[in-house]
Formats: sequence, C-alpha cells, structure tokens
Amino acid sequence: MTLATATDLGAVTDLATATNEHLANISNTLIYSAMAVYTLSFFAYIAEWIFGSRSKVARTAAALTTTEKAKAPAVTVQSAGGTAVLERPKVVTRSAAGARDVPDGPGAHGGDEQGDLYGRIAVSLTVLAWAVEAAGVLARALSVQRAPWGNMYEFSVTFSTVAVTVYLVMLALKKNIRWLGLPLVTTVLLDLGLAVTVLYTASDQLVPALHSYWLYIHVSTAILCGAVFYVGAVGTLMYLFKDSYENKLATGGQPGRFATSVMERLPSSASLDKFSYRVNAAVFPLWTFTIIAGAIWAGDAWGRYWGWDPKETWAFITWVAYACYLHARATAGWKGRKAAYIALIAFACFLFNYYGVNIFVSGKHSYAGV
Repeated sequence: MTLATATDLGAVTDLATATNEHLANISNTLIYSAMAVYTLSFFAYIAEWIFGSRSKVARTAAALTTTEKAKAPAVTVQSAGGTAVLERPKVVTRSAAGARDVPDGPGAHGGDEQGDLYGRIAVSLTVLAWAVEAAGVLARALSVQRAPWGNMYEFSVTFSTVAVTVYLVMLALKKNIRWLGLPLVTTVLLDLGLAVTVLYTASDQLVPALHSYWLYIHVSTAILCGAVFYVGAVGTLMYLFKDSYENKLATGGQPGRFATSVMERLPSSASLDKFSYRVNAAVFPLWTFTIIAGAIWAGDAWGRYWGWDPKETWAFITWVAYACYLHARATAGWKGRKAAYIALIAFACFLFNYYGVNIFVSGKHSYAGV
C-alpha cells in the first residue's frame, strides 16, 4: 500500500467518523426537541381535563345520549291482528361479578367545546413530538449504521416512540382512547428523561454476539410487545379505579369532587376491562414468538437455546404471568379485579426484566452497558 493510498483511507475514515458524530449530535438534539414538544402536549392534555371538569351539564347530556344509543332497537313482530312490539333485554358487557349497565363517559374533554379544542391541540402536539422523536431514532440508527436498540438508552428511546405509535394508530382507528393521552405523555417524558440523564450511551458498535439479523427480529418484537403491554397496563389501572368508583356509587357512597370529575369522563369499568383484555390477548402470541426468537438467536450466538440466564428467566416469568392473566379472564371466579391484579403483576415483571435485570443482575445479556 502506497503512502497516498494510506492517506486517502485515513481521510475517508476520519470523514466517516465525523459524519457519524454529527448524526449522533443531531439525534440528541432531536430527542431533546421531542421532549420539549411532549411537554407542551402534556400541558394541553392537562388543560383538556381541567376545562372538561367545568362542564357537568355537558357530561350528563353526553352520558344520557350514550345510554339512549346503547339501547337495543325494539323487535317488531307482525301478526294477523296487528303489530306487537317486544323490547329486547338489556345487554350487559361487564365481565365481573355483580354486573352493572353503566354508559361510557364522554371523554377527557367532558363534552366541553373548549376542553375538546385543547384535547385536539394535545393530540396534534403529540403527533409532532412523535415525528421529531422518530427522526431522532432514525438519526441514531444512521450514526451507528445498525438497528437503534443496542443498549438501554436506544431501547428506551425506541420504546417510547413505539408506545406513542400504538396510541396514535388507535386514535386513527377511531378508538375512544384519548383519555390515555395524559398518562402516556407523562410516562414518555419520564422515560426520555431517564434515558438522556442516566442511561445515555455514546454511539458505538455492537459486540460480536449481536451482529445477527435476529437483532432486528427479536428486539423489535420485544419493543412492540412492551409498548402494547404498557397500553394494556394503563387500561387495567384505570379499570381498577373506575370499578372502585362504580362500586362506591352502587353501595350508596359519595365520592369526592375530584374523583367524580375524573371518573365520570372515563369509559365504564366494563369497557376498560374489555379494552385491556383485548390489548393483552392480541399481543400475547407475539410475546411468545419473541421468546422463541430469542432462544433461536441464543443457539446461534452461544451454542445453546436456553440456559436460564436472568434475562431469559424473567422473560419466561413474564410469559407465565400473562398466560395466568388470560386464563383468569376465562375463569368465572377470577374475572374482573382479580384478573386485573394479575395483569399488573405481569407488566411489573416485564419492567423488572428490562430495568432490574439489565442494571442490577449480571448475565450473558449484560453486553450493552447502561
């Protein structure tokens, strides 16, 4: 190799390094910008809830309208002597014992026009923040020239992006889940704050064990499952609050003004319970595939499919916990609150598998650092 050739190669390497560092800086700037926009959407969601609480009349009217729409149409039977009209029996959707036919609330805006305006502004800001954050994730991927989830920082940033994606997709599908916006954005801000302050890791290449196409398959599905499990967990938590509120009303209790203002606007406990169950049930097969894909990758990387590594063990514990939840929902004596507690325990297992195992427990998966 001539001196000129070596000089050219060195110049190309320096240029590539500088480009990668520049992209990494762009990624960091975009992530911080996304946090700023998420903060604005957080305040807009707060405004939606505040202005919605001022419209009790609108909430009541919306609830009554929902009740009327929920009534099944009359069944008309033609007979020789005239027309007989039979009322269909009410359909109760609540899965727990002691069923109640309670209409869904009008939403965080409470039927108030100004509250609804702030809600739509909040969603628009969430879309903008999501686009900026997704651009930051893409810039990070370009800076390292690989999938942007090789360490906890990259996983956290990508996870929050996917969680917001799930929320926005559901909104686009006309699902009544705008009540999820405030807890979602709050959690995203906490996640990104933790990522940029505690978990941040400079752009770097992966260890040899991670150089596999299974990285794209296994980790991407794990991120998607976690995002959907998160949505299900928020729904489950809201179900427990709403169910307690409905129980208190059913027994003649008088909840406080704040609890009444919030709970009247949420969907009924039956709707929240059904929503959480459907979300968790839909993603459970993908979580099963994630574990199988990880085992296959482990066979390629380490020569064995399963070794009870802490990460593998807690992934399996999470799978068992969600399997118990789905089984409980199909068992008469465990529907409702008992099953909801199992769902929250299952999600806690998922969180520990990510944060607890990665930070506090050593194993074969401790290759990415913090």
